[in-house]
Amino acid sequence: MARLTPMLRQYLEVKERYPDAIVFFRMGDFYEMFFEDAEIAARVLEIALTSRDKGAEEKVPMCGVPVVSASTYLARLVQAGYKVAICEQVEDPRTAKGLVRREVVRVVTPGLYVEDEGLESKSHNYIASLVIERDQAGLAVVDLSTGHFRVTEVPLEGALGELFRLEPRELLLPEGLRESSLTGKILQSLPGVFLSFDDLENLSRGRAEVLIKEHYQVATLAAFGLDGLGPGVRAAGGLLRYLSETQKGHLPHLKPPLFYRLSQFMLIDETTKRNLELLKSLSGERRGSLISVLDRTRTPMGGRLLKHWILYPLLDRAAIEERLSAVELLLADGYLRERLSGGLAEVYDLERLNARVAMKTATPRDLLALKSSLLRIPHLKEALTGKGGVLGRLAEEMAPLPELVDLIARAIREEAPASLKDGGVIKEGFNPELDEYLRLRQDAAGFLAEIERRERARTGIPNLKLGFNKVFGYFIEVTKSQLSKVPEDYIRKQTLVSAERFITPELKTFEEKVLSAEEKSKALEQKIFEEIRQKAAAFGPKIQQTAQAVAVLDVLVSLAEVAEERDYCRPEILDEPIIEIKEGRHPVVEAFLPSGAFVPNDLRLDHEDHLLLIITGPNMAGKSTVLRQTALIVLLAQMGSFVPAQKARIGLVDRIFTRVGASDALSRGQSTFMVEMTECAHILHQASSRSLVILDEIGRGTATYDGLSIAWAVAEYLLEKDGRGVKTLFATHYHELTEMARLSEKVKNFNIAVKEWNDQVIFLHRLQPGPANRSYGIQVAALAGVPQPVIRRAKEILRRLEAGEFEILTGMARKGSRKRLRGRQLDLFSPDNLLKQRLQEIDIDQLTPIEALNILAELKRLAKED
Repeated sequence: MARLTPMLRQYLEVKERYPDAIVFFRMGDFYEMFFEDAEIAARVLEIALTSRDKGAEEKVPMCGVPVVSASTYLARLVQAGYKVAICEQVEDPRTAKGLVRREVVRVVTPGLYVEDEGLESKSHNYIASLVIERDQAGLAVVDLSTGHFRVTEVPLEGALGELFRLEPRELLLPEGLRESSLTGKILQSLPGVFLSFDDLENLSRGRAEVLIKEHYQVATLAAFGLDGLGPGVRAAGGLLRYLSETQKGHLPHLKPPLFYRLSQFMLIDETTKRNLELLKSLSGERRGSLISVLDRTRTPMGGRLLKHWILYPLLDRAAIEERLSAVELLLADGYLRERLSGGLAEVYDLERLNARVAMKTATPRDLLALKSSLLRIPHLKEALTGKGGVLGRLAEEMAPLPELVDLIARAIREEAPASLKDGGVIKEGFNPELDEYLRLRQDAAGFLAEIERRERARTGIPNLKLGFNKVFGYFIEVTKSQLSKVPEDYIRKQTLVSAERFITPELKTFEEKVLSAEEKSKALEQKIFEEIRQKAAAFGPKIQQTAQAVAVLDVLVSLAEVAEERDYCRPEILDEPIIEIKEGRHPVVEAFLPSGAFVPNDLRLDHEDHLLLIITGPNMAGKSTVLRQTALIVLLAQMGSFVPAQKARIGLVDRIFTRVGASDALSRGQSTFMVEMTECAHILHQASSRSLVILDEIGRGTATYDGLSIAWAVAEYLLEKDGRGVKTLFATHYHELTEMARLSEKVKNFNIAVKEWNDQVIFLHRLQPGPANRSYGIQVAALAGVPQPVIRRAKEILRRLEAGEFEILTGMARKGSRKRLRGRQLDLFSPDNLLKQRLQEIDIDQLTPIEALNILAELKRLAKED
């Protein structure tokens, strides 16, 4: 340390306090980075790595980025998963005695990033904290860029599912979990999450409560619904402390924590979110997802809220009906919808603008965007005048804030630059002192022209001219051929090849006056702008309230537009456990097909005689489409949207479970079949009589007998669970499962209709009663382009299997020899096997005479069954 310069010692002192962060060290117009920070930043940002002398022995690696464009570089570092500590000069270098004092004013991580550049406009940028007490987990989540703050308590096993639904960019964990298996599971479920650790273990519930009450200046947590919580309060308090420490207390825009229970919403777990392609298609793209079809929102706030509605469908029938009524009104009134759409399109991101104002990072253009957005609010309110229900309440919640609009309109130039650095932000007439400085700067050109005219006349030098550059300031330039005419009061300033430059006392006085005015005007503009920004921050709660109302309106208008364009109907929401859909359609598949090409289907599920529907039919026929569209229609109905059907009656569903397709998790050491069984086990444990279960192929990843046995047992379990059973759609290629319909009146067989023509199969995509009689796998293989020799051989093998005989070439082991096998198709559930199984179950020694007669009658019935 003794050999280091004072500045590098100051840098290392800062780095010691923030060892896990890249330090942006302010030096004039640049943020400089040194040592390892410089090497990392130069590589990630693709900028030049230079060096600075540390002394005689070695050089210090360094790189830097301009302050004016720092947000671009900051976004790239954060997106790459780095933490950045921004260390600013906190005193004026011109008046500082000795080394300029510097302090870290903000720490930026993926979850603490608030700048527009680098944030997805229609997605929240969440940071979450997790605290565990025995079998309960407290979860708090904040979007610092909008001020949203939510808190819940969940069973420990449900914490991972809720984190996956939220998809936070950053997760704050107790220090003790740094090397735990739970942290490993979190990284497996959320591979891109940025992990931070804090001393949450030692944060008591009492201390956490004090932190929350002090921040919001309240006497009790009852108003937030946090009374009686344990780990939830600790998670909220710990997150609040972390935010305050990293943002140096700049959190006035943070909304009061909103407590929510998972029981308020339909539960969407990781598997269901992925399989139903709610936010992303299975290929990872937004295109092909449910949200891509529903999202017609005009504002970023509306886009974020729509995503929330999709992930958190309601269980409150009255709240659902309110949303549906609002969509119905907007659907019926096309003129109103058009007026609202036009107004919404001119509203910027009020939530994030408000956050930047509160955090003192808002630019002049941010304030202009805020003003422009608020100017649209009166038009939206007027359009909603007289409307009842949700729309009427939204109108009341919107605040135009004319005082703030007027302040910004009077103060900020419409053509204001993005930065305050070069001035030109504040309008003339707003501040008399600033106007005086500006007039002096504007009059400078005229004053210089006057000096030039007088000096030419006084000296007799016709080509004398006045100029200015940033190094030498103002000057009088005289060519060398005219130097003999230069007066004695001219003071030489610079020598050029063909001319000399001079300054006069008058010009020197003018220069000092003009440059002083420019400097003072910029400083005054900075001060005035900060005062305006501070006044705007005082309107923060009203802006947030308005933004939330605009977001709800935007989503409702979007849903109404989709309903009109796609011919959706209003679902009837029921309390009884019924799902009845007439001519239902898959919202996403339909959107990608020509108009009218999608084949709709009817479907009914209840607890009387349609509890378990077993759906058979060939691949590509549309079994998965029917399953998924049923789940999506239920989800749409409970989020308050119209649905793609002619008619729909939807009994409230507490959870949708899906087990669809084949996938593995090799990073977790799980095979395809293991993943299938893990998901299946989760469903069997968690599903209730109010749930909807979607099963697409169970038991296909193992041997036929094993797979069929598992599929049958799973179906039986869901049929009988908790005494009432679970509404289930079960698509399968195990045709033997269709025999269950003979054993229970609650089981119904359906198949996807196909038509055979010239040994080819035509998919009709129509769901019809009864089991499929064939799988048509070979025909599907032909359609997929499997070579004809393989197709012909497969047909021959199938014919022999169906005939009960099959010859297999033993191949290389015994060249030319053949082995004849005789057998039957799989008959696990044939009457013969059922008869044998029943006989084995009978305990003859324990039978009474009447029981023996009853069993004899049962065996006779089984023997007669064909």
